[in-house]
Amino acid sequence: MSLIADRPHRVHAAKGASGDAPRGGVTALALGALGVVYGDIGTSPLYAMDQIFRVAPSHASEDALGAVSLVIWTLTLIVAIKYAVLVLRAQNDGEGGVFALYGLLHERADRRVRTLLWALIAGAGLLIGDGMITPAISVLSAVEGLGVAVPSFAGAAVPITLGLLVALFAIQFKGASGVGFVFGPIVLLWFAAIAALGAAANAAHPEILAAFNPVHGLAFLGRAHGLETLLILGALMLVVTGGEAMYADVGHFGALPIRLSWFAVVYPALLINYLGQGAYRMGGGPVANDKLFFALAPHWLVMPIVVLATAATVIASQALISGAFSLVSQAIRLGLFPRLDIEHTHHAQEGQVYIPVVNWMLLIGCATLVWSFGSSSALAAAYGLAVSGVMVITSVAMIPVALRHWNWSPATTAVVWAPLTALNAAFLIASLLKLFEGGYVPIAVGAVAFAAMATWRWGRRATYAAQNAKATMTMGEVVSLHRSSGRYLERNALIMSPRPLRSLGDRAPLLIRLIAERTGVLPRNLVFVEVTHKKTPYIRGSRYQVTVFDRNPQKGNVIGVELSFGFLEEPNVEHALEELARHHEIDLPSDPHQWIVHVMQENLLPPRRSNVFKRMRLNLFLFLRQISRPAYSYYGLGDEVQLTVEIVPVRLR
Repeated sequence: MSLIADRPHRVHAAKGASGDAPRGGVTALALGALGVVYGDIGTSPLYAMDQIFRVAPSHASEDALGAVSLVIWTLTLIVAIKYAVLVLRAQNDGEGGVFALYGLLHERADRRVRTLLWALIAGAGLLIGDGMITPAISVLSAVEGLGVAVPSFAGAAVPITLGLLVALFAIQFKGASGVGFVFGPIVLLWFAAIAALGAAANAAHPEILAAFNPVHGLAFLGRAHGLETLLILGALMLVVTGGEAMYADVGHFGALPIRLSWFAVVYPALLINYLGQGAYRMGGGPVANDKLFFALAPHWLVMPIVVLATAATVIASQALISGAFSLVSQAIRLGLFPRLDIEHTHHAQEGQVYIPVVNWMLLIGCATLVWSFGSSSALAAAYGLAVSGVMVITSVAMIPVALRHWNWSPATTAVVWAPLTALNAAFLIASLLKLFEGGYVPIAVGAVAFAAMATWRWGRRATYAAQNAKATMTMGEVVSLHRSSGRYLERNALIMSPRPLRSLGDRAPLLIRLIAERTGVLPRNLVFVEVTHKKTPYIRGSRYQVTVFDRNPQKGNVIGVELSFGFLEEPNVEHALEELARHHEIDLPSDPHQWIVHVMQENLLPPRRSNVFKRMRLNLFLFLRQISRPAYSYYGLGDEVQLTVEIVPVRLR
């Protein structure tokens, strides 16, 4: 009788912990969204109109009507309609953002969608670059208001900004929870203040309300010619920077609270303030230091507004920094980025993380930008290009989402998304003019991040393929060898597997063959553990799948365990196995001190034939491996469990 005639049977074990849904009343969540989601776009009035009028075809007061009209319709089409109404519907298990969209499209990836997936990875890199420049320009533009209130402080804007940024990044390890409850009210006060300032100017010049007619915006563009038109569009991009945060943070607050805070507070406050800046410009009032926003305030109110603006910009910067941490941690769990040290800053909120390497790199980048550019006007030249690129990628990605997930007809999809994509593409083309004036900064940062993600993805796949090329045993052969053994290592051995093990014909990890060859015996109890990262944020069904290959009271057991985690979940394998052992789902003692984990570390060798590009790519991957935490450490193994590491030479092809 064959020793492996028995078919393995599977057990679907305990349910996965689902992600936390947004908790609290709609009003409370909407207030919280003000501080986290809208800080960036909410502080755009500090500098956006200045840049639009700086590149306007003339500086006549009548241009104010056309400029404000363009601002109104840019906010309406891109943020209110595209993001608030449409993009927020594209949720992946309640989550949004670049990687949620990546997961949404990943399962049905044909050649065209695969190209789009690479574009989404590039978009993630651009967002990291945006996270570097936004704190710099936001804080600097607010501090420059000191020069309006106290002219003698005009030269101190850069040192004060650097001090604020250093302090902000230095406290990131504490997390945002301690001060998070005040973010919403402060930003609400900010929106109330900018609306009040705008309303006062509008009352003096109510004719500015004609800006709601888009004809004035089109006429304003018509008076410009060629390069001027592109410069105006590039400056207009500053009005909507931060709009993509609505989609990225939908998992924290929910679509309804985000829409409520936008349409009830943010959208009207921004419109009133931009109208007010246009009205003031129509009146021909003085503008100190070319800071139109602060010109709306009476002199006695400038200093309080500067303080409030600084607080709002610091809050906006905090949200973007936290967003960069979240973006990188998602990339790590999707296998797109090296496993960096991640510290959780809140015991109950898994999404609040701190990544030291990312934090200090962002600080160095922000400080360098502030020091080298010296003013928000100069920094504005570097701003907007990365965001416009992300918005184009998002618009294109929404086309297959609408067709496949919303079941829209091709005609409806074309009518809705063709104009929106074309509009975003026009802003991107206009923003390309900023490339050599500073736009190369976020593009360069994004290119480095993209290269790291693409190389890490390639390296992991190449390593896996090289391992598969080595002679390995099937699970059936492992079971036969285990049953026929006359003696065993008296241990409970866990072996990490790079692939799912579901049947006797599956290839066992290379490590089990090495153990058998080097020791001549096998452990009595063998548990193969494979970790999979799904393209969904949370595992809401069965997290564990146990495959029993052999179970014998005298000989021991051979079992496979697949553990699944979403890309927003902490993959603590040791804890998950303890839970399985306590519930007797696997044949392991519940005390992890009685386990031994066997892991393999590859000593990568270059291909026998390789060109310069392949050698550079391999060297970059080897560097990324140096800064990456070992997989067993990242998965929480080795804290209490005994660990053995086998170093195996693997030659890439």
